Amino acid sequence: MLAYNIPKTPFTLMTAVYRKIFPVVNTELAFWQKRAGEIPNEELRQQALASIDSKRFHCLGGAVYALLAGFGWHEAIRFIVAYQTISDYLDNLCDRSTSLDPNDFRLLHEAMADALSTDNPIRNYYELRPEQSDGEYLADLVRTCQKTMRRLEVHDAIRQHLLKLEQLYADLQVHKHVKEEERIPRLVNWYGENKHGSSLFWYEFSAAAGSTLGIFCLVSYALGGKMTASLAEQVTAAYFPFMQGLHILLDYYIDQQEDKIEGDLNFCSYFESQQLMKERFRYFIDQADSHIQALPDRRFHEMVHHGLVGLYLGDPKVKKLDGGGEMTSCLLQISGYQARFFHWNTKLYHWKQKTRS
Repeated sequence: MLAYNIPKTPFTLMTAVYRKIFPVVNTELAFWQKRAGEIPNEELRQQALASIDSKRFHCLGGAVYALLAGFGWHEAIRFIVAYQTISDYLDNLCDRSTSLDPNDFRLLHEAMADALSTDNPIRNYYELRPEQSDGEYLADLVRTCQKTMRRLEVHDAIRQHLLKLEQLYADLQVHKHVKEEERIPRLVNWYGENKHGSSLFWYEFSAAAGSTLGIFCLVSYALGGKMTASLAEQVTAAYFPFMQGLHILLDYYIDQQEDKIEGDLNFCSYFESQQLMKERFRYFIDQADSHIQALPDRRFHEMVHHGLVGLYLGDPKVKKLDGGGEMTSCLLQISGYQARFFHWNTKLYHWKQKTRS
């Protein structure tokens, strides 16, 4: 059956993604976009719509993990889209915020923890900010995720791992969105409390906390009936910090110019030199490769890992970066033919989009 036929080559992965995954993701996003357009409060409505419009590729990319869910792939997409939509919406509320209150940001992100529970009550996540009325938009996103959690026979086996990754994500969002002068001291102190012998720089650890890939992988495996307590530990160790760190560092890498103009925090700006940044990217690629070897469906995880490199470095924004061509050539060579395949497809996609406009 196609639902259990986890892709093992870049071509079969792309075929499954375009024919099976993306159409369902777009249907789910259309539903939430309609809901967002009905939000009574203007500020909340604008931020909800903007998050879907500008960050839908997060849902499209994350939904690749639904291929690990067997016959539960449709349910996996519903969860991934809802959870990622919460993440992107809250990021907008904090990033373009009417507030700089860390307590407000913390309460908003309690929605992401509640979404990973089976029965946590819905709270007023907006209690500490002036905007209140969202027509149950955020609450219904949380409820959608909770429905998936209640369908997991092994929820107890993955619960602590889900909450660990969510807690790291929420901590990051709080610390990076407070008053500008407080951000770096808070992030450095937070890293000091959590590094536990880690050899990462504080900004690399922060980047690793900012990805939802580990959560999507855990839930998809659980929906597919493959999850055990041992596998939950393996997935968490494989994805945090290196797979997730590579994901977000690449995301920050291509956004350097935009973030500089907007005055947004960009972790790639803290590397002391282009050479050091290149060496650390190589380190993350090598470590991600090493850590996913013990996982089931190893080839799938390798494709995702190499696909991230090809996907991000195929973005037109890379051409405008100082040393972008050299960085691309170096990382594609390290990552091999799979990364080059996804890189070529990404460039072709952007070329087609440009010719249509």
